[in-house]
Amino acid sequence: MRIGELAARTGVSVRALRYYEEQELLASERSPSGQRHYPDTAVERVLFIQHLYAAGLSSKVLRELLPCTHTGIATPDILARLAAERDRINAQMADLAMTRDRLEAVIEAAHGTVDGGVCIPQSAA
Repeated sequence: MRIGELAARTGVSVRALRYYEEQELLASERSPSGQRHYPDTAVERVLFIQHLYAAGLSSKVLRELLPCTHTGIATPDILARLAAERDRINAQMADLAMTRDRLEAVIEAAHGTVDGGVCIPQSAA
């Protein structure tokens, strides 16, 4: 598939796909006219790259870790790096859950107030 179709199927901009190639996160083959062509598996790879970026991993880290996530083969150093990233993500998820729970408590409390109630910041209270 060409770059425009990959962009449409993944919701990722053409510019971002070119960046992924520059960072060696994604590969394409070039036609004689210079157009990029991607295999169907590129859709899953791009979506995975997006998830890893959203989880806070950098291009450099992705370049190191992506090969083993697809082959299942990793050195002890890479396994340690994967475990560290997993632990960081777990901690981030716990922090987000705590924030969500606090927001939920505020929402529940607000439902108990008179309609049209005003939320007063703690610093102003």
